[in-house]
Amino acid sequence: MLQLDFYSTLVAASLVLLLGRWLVARIGFLRVYSIPEPVAGGLLVAALLLALRALADVEVRFDTSLQTPLMLAFFATIGLNADFASLKRGGRVLGIFLLVVTALLVVQNAMGIALAKALGLDPLMGLLAGSITLSGGHGTGAAWGAVFSEKYGVASASELAIASATFGLVLGGLIGGPVARLLIKRVQVPGVEHSQPRRPKGFERPDQERMITSFSFIETLALLAISLQVGTCLSGVIQGTAFELPTFVCVLFVGVVLRNGLSALGWHQVFEREVSLLGNVSLSLFLAIALMSLKLWDLAALALPIVILLAAQALLMALFAIFVTFRVMGSNYDAAVLAAGHCGFGLGATPTAIANMQTVTQRFGPSQIAFLVVPMVGAFFIDITNAVVIKLFLALPFLGAAG
Repeated sequence: MLQLDFYSTLVAASLVLLLGRWLVARIGFLRVYSIPEPVAGGLLVAALLLALRALADVEVRFDTSLQTPLMLAFFATIGLNADFASLKRGGRVLGIFLLVVTALLVVQNAMGIALAKALGLDPLMGLLAGSITLSGGHGTGAAWGAVFSEKYGVASASELAIASATFGLVLGGLIGGPVARLLIKRVQVPGVEHSQPRRPKGFERPDQERMITSFSFIETLALLAISLQVGTCLSGVIQGTAFELPTFVCVLFVGVVLRNGLSALGWHQVFEREVSLLGNVSLSLFLAIALMSLKLWDLAALALPIVILLAAQALLMALFAIFVTFRVMGSNYDAAVLAAGHCGFGLGATPTAIANMQTVTQRFGPSQIAFLVVPMVGAFFIDITNAVVIKLFLALPFLGAAG
């Protein structure tokens, strides 16, 4: 086994991003289907490491201690970018999109349970391979996997949760682009040239230069650090209570309060350019580390019924994005970008959703409403609604009997 230390992992992650950019620039297929650069580079490295393990019996492990801080920094920048005035303008769209997302949570769980029963599996395994791990991601999956093992006696629940979340992360980054491309054929696109007069906001156009100064950068870095510290402390305080939420949700919440509180008091105006720069760097490095660290052999070890279950969930996500998300959100260009983002966090995670949308908008033109709505729904509201939906399903009599 080859264990890479902190600095070697950081070098590897940076090279993965450069590799991803090189691949997307030279392989037409990746550009046509809008595959994000971190996904292209990260999955190629993960596949090469899988081959190295299979052929030479050498396993390479990375120091992933940087992964969580990068993820939290990304969510902090979402909060620092969320001003109430913008959220109010997009309130109606945000509300409709949240209803669409909640509908998917219910459908994912219903299909997971039904398929699990049809394949002769414990219905609780179907629930675990539903919104818990797909819309919830690795963190939610790990938490509920432990509960399913201890409280309901589901064998290997934690291992299944991690494998399902890994499967979702991979597919979420791969199907968003093709789904968007299919939908964009039906609508009029604004074109990249329309993004030039307006300064990009938030996570839009990560490739575009932003005017910043060292002092404003330090001020923004201070706000980011405060969000991380206070959010982590808040998460510790509410842990084990009825109000328990994942750490990244607490960090995002603190970011929102900081941004709007300082603005309302007239003490400080957050510099969106610096926030978006830090957010985009954190996002790219997080995805690179997450994807290159994937243990693809865990997916290879999944039993056939579980593979069928997860493949059906991926197909469901694509069809739901095409026939429900796109149509309900207006059947226009913004709706197509929202559908690509929905594929990202409906199967994988919010960072994947942002990467999907960035790749689409860099090619076809801006979508301000998508970058306003998806980060808040995918990072904040979905965790609350998902927790409610999961508990409602667990209250069903036949699931209680199964446990």
